[in-house]
Amino acid sequence: MARRRSSAFDDFIFLLSRLPWWVSILLALVSWLVLHPIATAPPSTSTVLRPGDMGGVLAGHLWRTFALFGQYLIPACCVFGAIGSIAGRYKRKQLLNSVANATQPARTIDGLSWQQFEQLIGEAFRKQGYSITETGANGPDGGVDLILRKHNEKYLVQCKHWRSLKVGVPVVREFFGAMAAEGAVGGYVVTSGQFTKEAKAFANGRNIQLIDGAGLKRLMHRQPSEPSAAQPTINPTPTATPPIPEATSEPHCPLCNSSMIKRTARKGTNAGNVFWGCSAYPKCRGIVNV
Repeated sequence: MARRRSSAFDDFIFLLSRLPWWVSILLALVSWLVLHPIATAPPSTSTVLRPGDMGGVLAGHLWRTFALFGQYLIPACCVFGAIGSIAGRYKRKQLLNSVANATQPARTIDGLSWQQFEQLIGEAFRKQGYSITETGANGPDGGVDLILRKHNEKYLVQCKHWRSLKVGVPVVREFFGAMAAEGAVGGYVVTSGQFTKEAKAFANGRNIQLIDGAGLKRLMHRQPSEPSAAQPTINPTPTATPPIPEATSEPHCPLCNSSMIKRTARKGTNAGNVFWGCSAYPKCRGIVNV
């Protein structure tokens, strides 16, 4: 089936709908305040033109013509984008509620498209107080699908809507590389199915939380007042590193193989927790749980 081509107007409204509604309203106001004075300004009445002035006169005329139409068109697009943003948020909330309250959530999740699956997971994390950026535009097998931010910390999420195939170690390994490239402090791989033993072993100690179908159900029902989704308590597959005994040698960084230093988190959801941090920080952000 051929893909329907969208116009620049549709693309602009779609882009605005991905923003918070208040951002689109602010853009509408700013565009009106900028373009309206230009559109209503009287044209130049000078009848004496010097060589080279014709280009400036033509450019000014084109700019006023653009402002004449743009003072209405651009704010209207922004308003439509704000409406789309509000409608999208409402749709995502309804999706989360319908799946969470379904008598058979697993079957309901299996019936979702990969786009709806990403929206469901994003809304579940938004419910925990995260700000969400959806980046899953590359299809169901894309890399990073969601970017989470909370307390000035960045987390990545990859969604795998795989009904029958287990998520293997290549997916988790590739995701770990994306975390290092993006400078994220942690990440989540979420699937409607299960993970292989090799995938669980690789995630162990690398600050990657693996959430399978059963863990996703708990995440959808978790209330904002309960422990944050960033903590290992929601992880259905135990990936926490066993406590490192006191020894004369420190562990090596999983990213750059440098020596590591025991540190204490000062802010964020893990404030007060002790962890091993790379000695090359901030050039390298590799960590190992204690």
